[in-house]
Amino acid sequence: MSAISALSAVNLFLRDDDDVDVVPLCEASNDYNGRMGARISAVFVILVAGTFGACFPYAASRQSGFNIPAWMFFIAKYFGSGVIVATAFIHLLQPANENLSDECLPSAWRDYPYAFGISLISLFSMFFIEILSFKLLATHGDGNGHSHGPIGLMSGPVPAGIVHAHADRDADAGCSSDPDACLDSNHASLNPEKFSDSKDNTHLDGHSHSGGLHDSDNLIAQMTSVFILEFGIIFHSIFVGLTLAVSGDEFVSLYIVIVFHQMFEGLGLGTRLSDVKWPASYRWAPWCCGLAFGLTTPICIAIGLGVRTTYPPGSSTSLITNGIFDAVSSGILIYTGLVELMANEFLFSSEFQRAPISRIIYAFLVMCCGAGLMALLGRWA
Repeated sequence: MSAISALSAVNLFLRDDDDVDVVPLCEASNDYNGRMGARISAVFVILVAGTFGACFPYAASRQSGFNIPAWMFFIAKYFGSGVIVATAFIHLLQPANENLSDECLPSAWRDYPYAFGISLISLFSMFFIEILSFKLLATHGDGNGHSHGPIGLMSGPVPAGIVHAHADRDADAGCSSDPDACLDSNHASLNPEKFSDSKDNTHLDGHSHSGGLHDSDNLIAQMTSVFILEFGIIFHSIFVGLTLAVSGDEFVSLYIVIVFHQMFEGLGLGTRLSDVKWPASYRWAPWCCGLAFGLTTPICIAIGLGVRTTYPPGSSTSLITNGIFDAVSSGILIYTGLVELMANEFLFSSEFQRAPISRIIYAFLVMCCGAGLMALLGRWA
């Protein structure tokens, strides 16, 4: 009996020992392994790639000297939309979940999918902000002579030369039959001076505008959407730069991938900047947005190089901070991508309501290409 008791005691000891969770320690250092020259070059290469992607679409849409065909703007617009949606899921939400559920963190962080919860809160926060903005703009319009007649009815005679208040949507409707005309219409619709001469415009959808108030409200909504999109992207770019600066053996592959990553993200932002009808007093805003995006990652690379001996990307503080920031950004970009870019562009735009199915499928496939390519880059970064 004593032998059996001793064996039972050993089994009990081994079983209890196996049940104890051994929590590994978080990394207190990084994998930096030199190559300072290549890392410094990344500051300038990524600066050029990101700034070019963010600023070129706006510059090309405003300068007739570029002579960019309309179909190229079409591809860039929907390719960029796909890039933003893929960024939200592959480059933000998944890394956020990985960071916040790391084995070195306290068990409380692994008891709940905090990354998804934070992303959900961020998404609903964006929706709430949109609701408030919509309500405030509607109230502002109602209090300043902005009235709506029955849809499809004319509330008065339409004067010759009238400018439609939704020209940014409707100008694209003829692109399917004449792609080259689309570029001219886009330039016209994006020029705020086209709206400055109309004092009291009435048009076929029953909207009556006094003093261009509807245009002003629509502009504010567009600007708010773009600024929210930029906020979400820049949040992500901070940690992209820090990670590249202190990366180890994977530096070369990460360097190449991040160059394309930033250029494609910049393209997605830039096409949205070019869609906004910026008034003369805000013509500096899209350039500042593009430059802010282009500078964020290079500045963070430089900061990372400066603290390369002390910054531990695998520490508990870094994992939690990075995870929370990425989760917040993912919620912003998921909302922006699904609502502002996909739903508004495909389901609620007058362009696609009138366009042939072939044009809609073409835009959808271009968006899928953008999302697929950005998702593929997630294999390395």
